[in-house]
Formats: sequence, structure tokens, C-alpha cells
Amino acid sequence: MPTFTALTTLPGQPAAEALGAAMERLDPEPTGIGVFEVEDGSGLWEVGGYFLGKPDAAGLALLAASFGAAPFAVSELPDTDWVAEVQRELAPVEAGRFFVYGAHDAEKLPEGRVGLLIEAAMAFGTGHHGTTLGCLRMLDQLVEAGTGPVRVLDLGCGTAVLAMAAAKVFDVQPLASDIDPVAIEVAEANLRANGLEGRVTCVVAEGFGDPALAEGPAFDLVFANILKGPLLALAPDIAARTNPGAHVILSGLLNDQADDISAHYARHGINPIRRERIGDWTTFLMRRDAP
Repeated sequence: MPTFTALTTLPGQPAAEALGAAMERLDPEPTGIGVFEVEDGSGLWEVGGYFLGKPDAAGLALLAASFGAAPFAVSELPDTDWVAEVQRELAPVEAGRFFVYGAHDAEKLPEGRVGLLIEAAMAFGTGHHGTTLGCLRMLDQLVEAGTGPVRVLDLGCGTAVLAMAAAKVFDVQPLASDIDPVAIEVAEANLRANGLEGRVTCVVAEGFGDPALAEGPAFDLVFANILKGPLLALAPDIAARTNPGAHVILSGLLNDQADDISAHYARHGINPIRRERIGDWTTFLMRRDAP
């Protein structure tokens, strides 16, 4: 059966989310809907749906007009084994001592490296994106410097690759959180694949809203590989829930957003000690000052 996509863009998250919800009432109904910010500073959001059958052109046109969106672009997808395709294209990633790979490349794991098995089908957080790669490189530098955190948080964990990396190099049991329940399911599957069940605690949480994040001992190392908006909003909570001298690794930032983030976190007593650009993306290693 042919598969179709229908994509449009419009300004503002609320309108984009409302359009995504309205698409659920189409006939035929989409099998999946995605709402994503276009990360180019334009303020636009992309809304897309996947359909098992050609979508209703008139219904899409009416929705686009009603929400002030651009006309939907409808495309038919080729009948492709996408998992196999991704597996062929995603080579293992090396980040210092870390080696991120899919099961199809298990034989390539070099001796003495810290292996992180992430299935290619779980494409967000495989290490190929400049943000995840930057975070792993910053973690590698902390290990090299002899850092020994006691409590670690992977905030917005996705595949939990960063939490798993910390669990493998430190004698800790990291906490991994994500707003998306599907991401937590993916994270838990990756923990099983890496033999780390019971070594990382995964919770569905928005920011620090869950008691697991908001209560108990403060953190010594926080990863937050998200986006500029959430990072700005989370700065006060990260400052409040980290110990003096704690390290904070931030990414998910376009290069032209980095200075704003650096200044904002400095106002909360979290100052950059290292910055790295990989392609269009910036990663920060920061340290929380004493009060």
C-alpha cells in the first residue's frame, strides 16, 4: 500500500499544535502526526502527517486556510525498508572514548572503547547529530579530567545515550527524563540492549515537575540537549537543583543562539568553561558557581 506525507509550515507553536490536532479528524485519518520547530530562527513550525492512502486534498486545503498555514505539500513515499536504509547510512560514531553503533556494526567495536548500542530505527540521539556528539565529547573531557559526579541527570534524554554513557564511565545510577513517553520506552529498550537495566532510572517528566527530579540530593552533572527555548526556561531550576561546582552540559543550540544561552546561564551562576561548535550546532560545558 502506498504511503503519503502531507507537510506544511506556519508561525507559532500554539497554532501548529492546534493544526496537528485538527488533522486527526481527516478522512482518511493520518497514521502519525508530527509538529516540529524549524530550527532556522524563522519562528516557523512544521506540521506533517503520514497517510496509508492518498490524503483528502480538499480537507488539507481547508485546514491550511483555516490556520493560516502554507498549502500542504503532498508526496508519495517509495516502498522502502527505511530501517535497513538507515542502517546502511549510519556508520558508527566515535566521540573520545565512546563508540556509538547499531547492532549491525557490533563487530566494529574497538577493544578498550566504551560501546553504546543504539538501534538505527531509534534515530534521535544516535550520536550522529552534532549536539549529541558534542555532549559525548564534553563528557569524555570530564572523565579525562578525573571528574567523579555522584548524582547525574540526563534531562530530555531521548534515547538515553548520555545517561548510559555516564553510567558506564562513573560509579553512578543516572536519572533520565523526557517529556515524551515514547522516548522513555526507547530509552528503556536501549538500557536492556546495553545490559544497563537497573543502572539508569527513567521517568516521564516535563522539566523538573517530577519528584524524582525536584526532590532529593542535588545533581553533580546535568545533561540538557534540548532546544533554546526550553533551555532558557530551565535555567533557574537547573541552578537550584545542582551542587556548587557541578558541571552542566548544554546543547541543542544553533551557533547564533549560543551567546544568549551563555549569558542567561551566567546570570544564574552557571558559567561556561568550554564551548565547541560542530557544524551548525554549539555545545557548552559549564560549571555551577558557589552561592
